Formats: sequence, C-alpha cells, structure tokens
Amino acid sequence: MRIDIITVLPDLLRSPFEASIMKRAIDKGLVEVHFHNLRDYTVNKQKSVDDYQFGGGAGMVMTIQPIDDCIAKLKSERDYDEIIYMSPDGETLNQKMANSMSMLKNIIILCGHYKGVDQRVRDHFITKEISIGDYVLSGGELGALVLSDAIIRLIPGVLSDETSALTDSFQDNLLAPPVYTRPAEYKGWKVPEVLLSGHSAKIDKWREDMAFEHTKNRRPDLLEE
Repeated sequence: MRIDIITVLPDLLRSPFEASIMKRAIDKGLVEVHFHNLRDYTVNKQKSVDDYQFGGGAGMVMTIQPIDDCIAKLKSERDYDEIIYMSPDGETLNQKMANSMSMLKNIIILCGHYKGVDQRVRDHFITKEISIGDYVLSGGELGALVLSDAIIRLIPGVLSDETSALTDSFQDNLLAPPVYTRPAEYKGWKVPEVLLSGHSAKIDKWREDMAFEHTKNRRPDLLEE
C-alpha cells in the first residue's frame, strides 16, 4: 500500500511514522508513506495556500490551485483507489471502514486547515470524506495519522501475530473481552479460573460471552447495528 498525505505541516506527521507498528510496516516494505507540502505547489511569492472567503466571514479558506496541482501530479504517476479529505462532516471512521480500506493499493489523504478547503476541491477531486469524531481539530493531520494507523495495522504481515487484529474491539461489532497476564493472583485479585484451565473451547466461549456483556454494558448501540 502507498499513502500520500497532502499537508501544510509535514513535520507534524513524520515522527509517528518513525516509530511503533507503522515504522515496522514501512521497514518491511509493506507500506509506503509520502508527505507532500502544499506550499511547494503554490504559484505566489508568499507561498500562501489560503485566502479570504467570498461573501465575508471569519476564517481563511485553503485555495484550490495548489491542491489541484498536487493531486494532478500524483495522479499522473499512478492510479489511486481513493482521494480522502479529513473533515468533521465526513463519514465517521469505524473498524468496518478500516478493514475495507486496508485492502486498497494507493490512497491520497488531504489534510484541511483554517475554515477548510474551497468547496470545488470537495466537489471535483475528493472521492471520500472521513471524520474521526464529532469535534474540531486545528488541522487534518492528526486525523490522517489516526486513519493511517487504523489501516496499516490491518495489512497482512504488519502485526507479528496476524490473528491479533481479528480479536480487537469493534470487529464483529463487539468490544474486546477483558485480558489478563501473570501473575495469576496479585494482592488477592485472581484471574478467572477458566483462563487457567487450558481448555480452548471453554476459553473461547468465555471470551465470547464477556465480549457480548462488555458491549451490552458500555456500547449497546453496537448490538443494534
């Protein structure tokens, strides 16, 4: 998979891709991540990428020209499955979406700023708009990081145990069950006996039951979907 991220703050994005699971995926050659500074595509001396909005009002708007030129250059080099805009009014990211997007080959992620981008960008270039929640951030970079992490960890070969992702929260619309590790007893607090039994079928059944109960208590809305 190749991820191209268009941003005005590439330095904000670099660090997370130089550590943890995302770095492992890059080092293994399972994913490529490239940052494109939108200011490199401007045609004005000031390298500005924003302007006042027509009709008046507070806040600046990202202009269409540098975004158009950047996307056009990328599309001239390869085909893209999705051109994504991170936006508070996009479709809310969930595990089902991440599962589907992890199977794509090439994607572009556009990070907005200020009051957003010129609507013509959304009308003519963007194929998918994604939100990471009902709140507003100062820019789309953190949302792009969340989306990238959610996708990359699902690519086969990224996790050392590929079955781990299949038991994460929100797979099958359930939250993950409780997990325990050694010691089996600590300050009188004991691990459930079934987990120490070595009986795989009973352990699987316990985990299924706990996942259901956990979801019913904390996120009953997931069971209605």
